[in-house]
Amino acid sequence: MGSRFANAAIVVGVTGGIAAYKAAELVREFVRRGADVTVIMSAHATEFVQPLTFQTLSGKRVITDMFSVPEEYSTQHISLAQRADLVVVAPATANIIGKHASGIADDFLSTFLLAVKVPILMAPAMNEAMYAHPAVQEGIARLKGRGVHFVGPAEGDLACGVVGLGRMVEPLVIVERAEELLAQTRDLAGRTVLVTAGPTQEPLDPVRHLSNRSSGKMGYAIASVARRRGARVVLVSGPTLLEPPEGVEVVPVVTAAEMREAVLSRLEEADVVIKAAAVSDFRPKRRSSSKVSKEDAELLVELERNPDILAEVGARKGSRIVVGFAAETDNILESGRRKLTAKNLDLIVVNDVGRVDVGFGSEDNEVHIIARDGSVEPLPRMPKEKVASILLDRVAAELRVSRAP
Repeated sequence: MGSRFANAAIVVGVTGGIAAYKAAELVREFVRRGADVTVIMSAHATEFVQPLTFQTLSGKRVITDMFSVPEEYSTQHISLAQRADLVVVAPATANIIGKHASGIADDFLSTFLLAVKVPILMAPAMNEAMYAHPAVQEGIARLKGRGVHFVGPAEGDLACGVVGLGRMVEPLVIVERAEELLAQTRDLAGRTVLVTAGPTQEPLDPVRHLSNRSSGKMGYAIASVARRRGARVVLVSGPTLLEPPEGVEVVPVVTAAEMREAVLSRLEEADVVIKAAAVSDFRPKRRSSSKVSKEDAELLVELERNPDILAEVGARKGSRIVVGFAAETDNILESGRRKLTAKNLDLIVVNDVGRVDVGFGSEDNEVHIIARDGSVEPLPRMPKEKVASILLDRVAAELRVSRAP
């Protein structure tokens, strides 16, 4: 029961309303369905329900302010935001709706909500007149426009003694809506995605090497988004300055040969392989075991080809989805189509690395996604994480059509 919730990281935000007592039942239901639940309480919420109640139900320390962050969340609200798959605010008072709509961050919960990139589901609960107030309705409309989801409120007996619209919906209704959102955003649950990222370095001697300008940002973005969509992610990474994505297994490598070994040894466990790394095509034929002084150095370095990892993966593809990246400067679509066919790929992402505003080292990318059927999807300049999301949409569609479990 509730497989969508299995291992899903759900953050429940509880704010200061009488309906806070219902949030205890909500947390219990999420946990019963296999979710990993963290509870954040506003200061006013603790006046209605003690944090110990939620700690007992979730099995985790409850966050009540900016200075009560559990030790495992080393970067406070940012770390928890990176780990979450879904955020549910129940009850969502007029106060938290107004603060989030206005971008106010004056406690842990309101700050956390600004940091998350996953779906937010709010369950409003307040007096009928408050709910109907233009400021509240404008806030809800603004948040809906930004992609925040709402469930309820319902009509019924309110704490103020009247009957009207403003009652928080029952926990099971919230659970059903949360499951719908997880179904949309955890479409890679149960899959293993193998991603490569960054450059490789091919040593000339102990202090010099051949490499390229890849920062690894595109591959790291893919790994991060795939994990948020429920996948088990293995990231084989060349040398970068990036922080490892939360919840991702990182396998550090340096050379193309090391990357090849890391990829091929893990190929059998992968459902999807996305080769975003910029692997050096060549390596020095001879490597000196000691530093070569400039007086003794030859001006001619003889090179030999590195193995084509992507072609090897394509040859051994089986039922896997294999996605390649092609960094080109000329005839990028023609080159991409040729590589897609030659290397037996399902998709290839082509970008023009001759530009300085996108691609290597940039936060943005502008690419074309080419499919086996010949279709081309041009993506305008956008953040690399957005490119990753669109690419994984295509991957998920491929899995649904031809490789359903």
